[in-house]
Amino acid sequence: MALCGAALRLNLCVDSRYFYKFSSRVGVRRLSENTSSRPGSGSGAETAGDHVLYTQEHFALRESLRKIIDQEINPHVDQWEAEGKFPAHKIFKILGSAGFLGVNKPVEYGGMGLDFSYSVAVAEELGNIHCGGIPMAIGVQTDMTTPALARFGSAELKKDFLLPSITGDIVACLGVSEVGAGSDVSSIKTNAVRKGDEYVINGGKMWTTNGTQADWMCLLANTSDGPPHKNKSLICLPMNLPGVHIARKIEKLGMWSSDTAEVFFDDVRVPCKNIIGEEGMGFTYQMLQFQEERLWAVANILTMMDNVIQDTIKYTKQRKIFKQPVLHNQVVHFRLAELQTEVELLRSLLHCATALYIKGNDVTKLASMAKLKGGRLARELGDSCLQFWGGMGFTSEVMVSRFYRDSRLMSIGAGADEVMLAIICKYMDTLPRK
Repeated sequence: MALCGAALRLNLCVDSRYFYKFSSRVGVRRLSENTSSRPGSGSGAETAGDHVLYTQEHFALRESLRKIIDQEINPHVDQWEAEGKFPAHKIFKILGSAGFLGVNKPVEYGGMGLDFSYSVAVAEELGNIHCGGIPMAIGVQTDMTTPALARFGSAELKKDFLLPSITGDIVACLGVSEVGAGSDVSSIKTNAVRKGDEYVINGGKMWTTNGTQADWMCLLANTSDGPPHKNKSLICLPMNLPGVHIARKIEKLGMWSSDTAEVFFDDVRVPCKNIIGEEGMGFTYQMLQFQEERLWAVANILTMMDNVIQDTIKYTKQRKIFKQPVLHNQVVHFRLAELQTEVELLRSLLHCATALYIKGNDVTKLASMAKLKGGRLARELGDSCLQFWGGMGFTSEVMVSRFYRDSRLMSIGAGADEVMLAIICKYMDTLPRK
């Protein structure tokens, strides 16, 4: 898969500790002779020559990101989990300086100008972070708040919000879910009423990832009284405006290092020019963002599942019961083989959907299937592996228990399993018509 011309012409001189340089003459310099042999890369047998989706450039990108994860993130994860927050501005600046917050965003706004498959590769590598909360927060910045802005936003909005989000100078959050409207996006109540050259916004948002640290919000609000799928708009909302109130930081079952906020808006005034694209197209734009968001989430959790399986193999090899390793029990090694098979099948679905998506196809059905399977498999895998850890699995000292907590969100966030099923049924023409 060739890099786009703009990226090939660009010579990216970013932090040399982590990154590499593009040039039309040499392409991408390898950082490792065998970048796919480490844990978290699937079977370990893949190379750029035989991978169905990834090229040498994808593997080089992953390898340089892994250095940041190992040096700047994983040594501090336990502390950030205990504190209930990670320093988003610090970590995003490191990632932004190395180019990882705008992999598939326009070059003229600080991105690499690559296709979405590179974002999927980044998401897979972020699964090597030792928790779910930090990758999720990064994904909000890269693939949940900015896709519509990059596609449909004005040049001024891109300069003010997209560019600094890509460079890591500001932190973004997504304002879609509300107390009474989660997966049912059409039911949101937050209103933005036009008065002169401004929108006056009232309402509130719930489950806002990065909410307590964010500098701006990609806000979905009702901007007219029309049909629920045609009366919504996406608005770039600075979080320091008068009337924006962080009501509380929400305590959660998992994802502890990611801050989640409830936000209220009381007569918040935003310039009309802050609207993304056309007024009334917000619902459509958000549905397009969901395709990338769901594929990103699947990619991220795949690596986590790989790592949990590998950790469980290592533990059950050395942990003995009745004078033999736990792993030697057929029920254990057969079950792990079943789970790894399921992971590989999901990886194939993800890469197939991604390949179709970058060619311009609508992959809503496949993305929904992958999201559904990812959530259910994560629950199944977490439960099975935790069982093999015995009492240790019930402590907070091991990764399997953290995965068990964090991965439960996969079947809820970005569209619950039941919503994924409804979408799939719609494409199968089996959903009853009202």
